[in-house]
Amino acid sequence: MANQNEGCSCGGHHHDEEHAHGGCCGHHGEHGHGEHGHGGCCGHHGHGGCHHAKDQIGVFKVGPLETNCYIYVSGNECMIIDAGASGAEIAAQLLNLELKYIVATHGHADHVGGVKALKLAVPGAQYLINEADNELAQRAHNSNEIYDDAPEPDGFLHEGDALSVGTAQFKIMETPGHTPGGIVLVGEGTATGAVFVGDTLFQGSAGRTDLPGGNFETLKASLNRIKTELDPTSVILSGHGNQTSLEAELATNPFLQD
Repeated sequence: MANQNEGCSCGGHHHDEEHAHGGCCGHHGEHGHGEHGHGGCCGHHGHGGCHHAKDQIGVFKVGPLETNCYIYVSGNECMIIDAGASGAEIAAQLLNLELKYIVATHGHADHVGGVKALKLAVPGAQYLINEADNELAQRAHNSNEIYDDAPEPDGFLHEGDALSVGTAQFKIMETPGHTPGGIVLVGEGTATGAVFVGDTLFQGSAGRTDLPGGNFETLKASLNRIKTELDPTSVILSGHGNQTSLEAELATNPFLQD
């Protein structure tokens, strides 16, 4: 595997880009969404991407591991992906948006540690995770006291499930390996071209497998699914680091080579 730094639950990449907590929906910083943000999507990148300019993707850098906490906005609805910390602060940025879903791509503390506060601030939102990672998510505080244990989910996500946010849809792909319950959200409808991969795949690297529940052979199988089943023009939105394209990773990422 890539660099296996003790205490890091992600992968072998470096978190060395500039970090703004950003915000969203007109209140973002350097890493906001839409046409202003480095992490923007929806017609503002060069590799396929979303097909509807009114949909927007924002990113908050949260917690000590600088987790990418994404917000997908379509119409007046939105979804938060990987609320790793700063749940109350994220909620304060939502303004008049309806938060439908709080989705965890996996159960590591740096991806669920802000769910409790976010859910308290927006109780109508549904918190969703794959069942295989639920116990892990509910022990987040054991990893670092800054993280809250995740609450009881409102439901579980499985292979083939679909979530609708405005005019966008997201199909669930189960991608275990980094953790037993890792998932990828594959955009469809007005989200076509956007793929939220959590810590399964990174720019130039892949998720570590030396933590409890990790399995390198299982991760390789999940990466092979990404490699063979997704459109190569897809924009890859990872749990840490920069966005990339599947096309670029197929050409350069050692974990996607035959």
